[in-house]
Amino acid sequence: MKTALITGAARGIGLATGGELSAEGWRVVLLDRDGAELAKAAKNLPEAMAIEADVSVPEDVARVVAEVEGQFGHLDGLVNNAGVADFGPIRETSFERWRRVMETNLDGPFLMTQGFTDLLAADGGGAVVNITSISGLRASTLRVAYGTSKAALAQLTLQQAVELGELGIRVNAVAPGPVATKLAMAVHSPEIIAAYHDALPLNRYGTEEEIAAAITFLLSDKASFVTGQILAADGGFEATGIGLPALRA
Repeated sequence: MKTALITGAARGIGLATGGELSAEGWRVVLLDRDGAELAKAAKNLPEAMAIEADVSVPEDVARVVAEVEGQFGHLDGLVNNAGVADFGPIRETSFERWRRVMETNLDGPFLMTQGFTDLLAADGGGAVVNITSISGLRASTLRVAYGTSKAALAQLTLQQAVELGELGIRVNAVAPGPVATKLAMAVHSPEIIAAYHDALPLNRYGTEEEIAAAITFLLSDKASFVTGQILAADGGFEATGIGLPALRA
């Protein structure tokens, strides 16, 4: 049985990916630093292993690697999903806020992939999927830290793919567009939702399950010759350009 570890797995896309992989017959390890929410997630996936840890802390990462190695001896899939969102004007983004975003969104995937390289290579090569964002492919206001972290993660994906491919490890990324998570729906006003709908060719937000399906594909043997790719699961958002609503009416 194949084993996958998902970070930021207590809710949202991470939890949906755990469910999708479980349904496909994978053994799943759920990792999150929010212990209370992680416990709830584990109840939804009782067959999954849950580990409370912070991916931005090297000591935590080393502990997680040791636990997974001791339990399974190898790892077939790693999903670097844990992320922090911080939106605000450049002039109001303190260095502390900047570092908080970078530590989780960029340092975390670096540390986790580096730490698990030997276990991913153990059985001829596993797969890594980094979760970037459409904000890392196109700029938008108020996202100086978040967008930059995700753009850097996209480049890290390419670096990892080039070097780790020699060990048989595939590394790709999924860049979600607007997704109808509970958090997004709580903070997006009707005006923001309408604006996104105008900008999206599919005229709707994506779902957590749709992003999970893209991640599952990239981890699977069906993507065995796919590496170094950034898959935008965004309803066509990246392709749109300016997209003037008046011209589309």
